[in-house]
Amino acid sequence: MSSALWLAVLASALGTLLLRLLPLLWMRRRLSRLDDSEGAEALPQWLSILGPLMIAAVLGVSLVPRHPDTGSWLATGLGVLVTLAVWRRVRSLGWPVAAGVATYGVVVLLLG
Repeated sequence: MSSALWLAVLASALGTLLLRLLPLLWMRRRLSRLDDSEGAEALPQWLSILGPLMIAAVLGVSLVPRHPDTGSWLATGLGVLVTLAVWRRVRSLGWPVAAGVATYGVVVLLLG
């Protein structure tokens, strides 16, 4: 592999580590300063909102096709519908995602 690729992998690994490590260290220090009796109330309000916001952002980006043509929109729409239908039946995460991705892939292959 080229040195540019290794540098990109290293930067990604370091960024991922820091995204996980810095909040952990920050909260650990914050909780040690506060009473143990406060528990979940010690968490700042923005921290409880951050997770759902990030999931919504990833979902929003995932729903817009990379090349917005009719076939991509059709594949995305059918993938979302199949994902929701399978989720409604099984009420879990694994099977609906697998079914939605498979549907998207099949539609793209059939139209391509």
